[in-house]
Amino acid sequence: MRVFLTGGTGFIGKSLVQAITDRGDECIVVTRSGNNPWHSDRVSILSADPSNPGDWQDSISGVDAVINLAGERIVDPPSRWTPNQKERLRRSRVNTTENVVEAIRKAKSPPGLFISGSAIGYYGSRGDERITETHGPGTDFLATVAREWEAAALAIDDVLPVSLLRTGIVLGKGGGALHSLLPPFKIGLGGPWGDGRQWWSWIHMDDEVGLILMILDRKLDGAFNLTAPNPVTVNEFATSLGRALRKPACLRVPSFVLRAGLGEAASALLDLQRAVPARAIECGHEFNFPTVAGALRNLV
Repeated sequence: MRVFLTGGTGFIGKSLVQAITDRGDECIVVTRSGNNPWHSDRVSILSADPSNPGDWQDSISGVDAVINLAGERIVDPPSRWTPNQKERLRRSRVNTTENVVEAIRKAKSPPGLFISGSAIGYYGSRGDERITETHGPGTDFLATVAREWEAAALAIDDVLPVSLLRTGIVLGKGGGALHSLLPPFKIGLGGPWGDGRQWWSWIHMDDEVGLILMILDRKLDGAFNLTAPNPVTVNEFATSLGRALRKPACLRVPSFVLRAGLGEAASALLDLQRAVPARAIECGHEFNFPTVAGALRNLV
């Protein structure tokens, strides 16, 4: 199998490309840096910015599948959303997806499947409501971006199956949420934020990659919540991380401090979703790390 990827050198993309090549398949990766962190002859690198049209689009013709994971980080590192930053977040997702779709439509030999990134932020802030893939979108900034992101991908569903990856908070080594959380927790200065009752819909990197491979191999279409089956509250997550590190986890960052420092961007930490992977469960996927305690023991 030959797979074309955008966002392949990102936090999730690196692990996904490694898993695809480990099983003997090939990847074509578009990256602005031009770096090849895998040092594998099964990986071909195209140095380009996929948010802009270019010659890279020609390489989509003849591949078996396209996986679109491109997107600028939301709150890593935490910072305010200026108008320019919000446009960069939107452009890195929506414009890139539009360019990929354009390339698929023009391909002489189109792929058999298009897998495109999204996020559980699509649902907006839903409190304690248990969210499956059947729920509609929210109306805040992140939900609006996710809705436009998905609409751009679905513009090609008349040509091939389209799968949408509504990813939660990915826990893995070397990046993501743990990269920011571990330093204070390791020295006993960690703890929950906000009131701690907001939901933290997480997933271990191994399960994130495993679900994407399942979708790829079975050519599944439609939306998938890429989260573990057991979301936890921020209070529960902080307690579990403290236990995994054998450190106290009782220092709380109040909501007003986050909102004062981050403004609207604080919503990415406070206005969360209780998302569950209903479709993955229906498809029979077995999670390697169904509980956050087991996931954190494995990672830290």
